[in-house]
Amino acid sequence: MNTKNKILTVGLLLLSLSAVAQTKVTKKIAAKSNDYGVTYLLPKTSLIIDVEVIKKTYKSGIYYQYAEKYLGVKDVITEDKVTYELGKISLINKGIPNPENTYLVTFKPGTVAPYAYLTEDGLLCTINAEYTPPAESALEAVKKAGLPKEKAVDPSVFTEELLMAGSTARQAEVAAKQVYRIRESRMDILTGESDNLPPDGEAMKLVIQQLEEQERGLTNLFTGTITKEVSHYDVTVIPTGDLEKEVLFRFSELLGILDADDLGGAPVYINLKTTERAPQLDPKEAEKKEKSMKGVIYNVPGKAEAEIVYNNKPLYKGETLIVQFGSQESLAPVILEDKKMPVKVFFYPETGAIKQIIQ
Repeated sequence: MNTKNKILTVGLLLLSLSAVAQTKVTKKIAAKSNDYGVTYLLPKTSLIIDVEVIKKTYKSGIYYQYAEKYLGVKDVITEDKVTYELGKISLINKGIPNPENTYLVTFKPGTVAPYAYLTEDGLLCTINAEYTPPAESALEAVKKAGLPKEKAVDPSVFTEELLMAGSTARQAEVAAKQVYRIRESRMDILTGESDNLPPDGEAMKLVIQQLEEQERGLTNLFTGTITKEVSHYDVTVIPTGDLEKEVLFRFSELLGILDADDLGGAPVYINLKTTERAPQLDPKEAEKKEKSMKGVIYNVPGKAEAEIVYNNKPLYKGETLIVQFGSQESLAPVILEDKKMPVKVFFYPETGAIKQIIQ
């Protein structure tokens, strides 16, 4: 592992929105008691790689040996097993407080109601402007979008006739006949040839749905069932430089997600290549710039191309902002000194960059 880059495995998480807390913010008033100043932090970038993991549980039907004979179906599940697949890969840019970048924004005494909004971690959101955090975080939104929409279930379809059939072969024959009777009943309803037609469209829709569920339950006794369960696995990367084939974790179709050093699976890599980086200053230039930085200090992030690869196949490609690859600039203190019309400044808390200035 590249020692320049910290990788923290958060772990396998069941799909739960309650696991991700909503951002909380606090309004800080600049008053005489705090010398008309508000202390804040600027973030550094952490990249959360969210991996959707799909667990498939295959269960064979008790009559799978008779599927072709009675239903004409060849492709059936013949043994119980569990497999895993990698689903959607998302990369979320999350700012984390950088204690090395702690600053004080000072307001001129007499300014109209000077204040700032900070996250609970001290990251700057706004100056002289109200701020409402998003209803859900980016990570929350990703996991919500990945909620499983259906789960295959094998309902109880063992009728008295089926249970009284005796041998397994005889039960399979009876079950198959029930399947064909259901299909005939559904066709009679759809063509209007049934002696007991539903009274209206909604009733017909309900009856057809019930017949289809019964048919599916009986058919599953021959073909088997596949149950899908979705979970999420998160890995956090805090980059300080480019990355090449950095192992995030390993993956096995039989075992699922594995630790980066577990050779039981194939590696999943991340590549990170800088596309926009602030020029490096020599010590004298850096010192001169630091002394000139007054007022509101903010971040100007750099950019990088991120790629996540498994078995030589890209699972994710995209550009992302990286604070560590950028620079810091300042807004002149004079913009906060207008006593009648205070300037409103909006920031991106995740990057510490300016979003909007309203004068």
